[in-house]
Amino acid sequence: GQAGGIGGLASMLAWARRGHVVRLGTRSLSSTAALKDTLAAMIPGKQAAWKQMKTDHGHKVIDKVTLDQALGGARSVKCMVWETSLLDAEEGIRFRGYTIPELQKLLPTFSGVVEDEPMPEGLLWLLLTGEIPTKAQVDMVTKDLAARATLPAHVEPLLRSLPKDMHPMTQLSIGVLALQTESLFAKAYHDGVPKAKYWEYVYEDSMNLIARLPAVAAIIYRCKYHDGVVGKTDPSLDYSANFNRMLGFTDPAFDELMRLYITIHSDHEGGNASAHATHLVGSTLSDPYLSLSGGFNALAGPLHGLANQEVLGWILDLQKTFKERGKEVNNETIKEFAWETLNSGKVIPGYGHAVLRKTDPRYTCQREFALKHLPDSELFKIVETIYQVVPGVLTEHGKTKNPYPNVDSHSGVLLQHYNFTQHDYYTVLFGVGRAFGVLSQLFWDRALGLPLERPKSVTPEWIQDFFKKNPDGI
Repeated sequence: GQAGGIGGLASMLAWARRGHVVRLGTRSLSSTAALKDTLAAMIPGKQAAWKQMKTDHGHKVIDKVTLDQALGGARSVKCMVWETSLLDAEEGIRFRGYTIPELQKLLPTFSGVVEDEPMPEGLLWLLLTGEIPTKAQVDMVTKDLAARATLPAHVEPLLRSLPKDMHPMTQLSIGVLALQTESLFAKAYHDGVPKAKYWEYVYEDSMNLIARLPAVAAIIYRCKYHDGVVGKTDPSLDYSANFNRMLGFTDPAFDELMRLYITIHSDHEGGNASAHATHLVGSTLSDPYLSLSGGFNALAGPLHGLANQEVLGWILDLQKTFKERGKEVNNETIKEFAWETLNSGKVIPGYGHAVLRKTDPRYTCQREFALKHLPDSELFKIVETIYQVVPGVLTEHGKTKNPYPNVDSHSGVLLQHYNFTQHDYYTVLFGVGRAFGVLSQLFWDRALGLPLERPKSVTPEWIQDFFKKNPDGI
């Protein structure tokens, strides 16, 4: 695959071209090599590549910062390095250099049918190693995660004791923190493990966390919305299907959706709030449990992961309003409702993105899933009509740089179709997927010895004084 960011495969190859020996992970091992062995083989070459890159280019400027960026949430400032994915404003996300359509063709599927959706276990291998795995390697990851999935004895009683009216994302964060008693990294650090071995324990914690998240999430779901009975898993099924069984869903088509959902929500480079929060907390050498809980707390915000439930709420409100008014769903009526929303001072949720300036490819692949599996769904037809109309309305409105749909614009409708109707739980599903990406990066943070993150802040008075002395800036 192509390099997913600075210090990726391209840097390693450049290092190799200078006469150094680099082992490139799966290409230097058999097609049935275990994931941890593959990573162990990659680390020396990656460390050498990073060291050489820093030696060659460490003093060079790669970006400049305007006051607008400093005041505006550090928007687009290039001040992080992220191994696992890169977001382009025009073409969208690439996971380790691969687009979503490419991964849908290249990553192994559960059924073996190429047209089916990729297994998240395969994406996990890719995010960690940069290599497309074989089906045998993916099956090993599935078995490894299943073997790690048992929760510590105290976690389930704690989750069952939480108030039913507590938001499921709050419960998820609590659940992850409760798992922290089992952190191998925290224990190893306390015992004085050498820095060169940090990655081994972060790897074990990260795999355990990913393995146990479905059980935590399922307990939350079944206790909050149903009878508290968690479905049994099946050793013949994969990660996504077993998550569905614990939640109480058995439709194979919904299994396919869950595979797609986890895959496309896994990573979106490092600057988004949940990824950055996980990386920031991890840079203090907090263990993966503490770090991921921090990321989930960011994901729970209305401007981040909570947006998916807001989108579906707007669509359902549209549907209800049209039925009450006796209106059909067509371009003109959707356009009228969109302007009604904007003129009331509200935004149209699910449209626009901090980085993207085209339709989010994560939206596109969900649209294709809907066209294949639920072309006659009433809600899908509404979403499709919104897609035809709203970009034009927002362009005319003139207050957004990106009038196109993002990932949140479609996901809720797909879940609703399969009778997953608990909207305030949707962000938990997002969280299960996001863990794959941020924990893969956290592994490389420790393997490469990345330092404590500590940007510089200034006061408003400092800014005023600076521009008195430097009217045109630097």
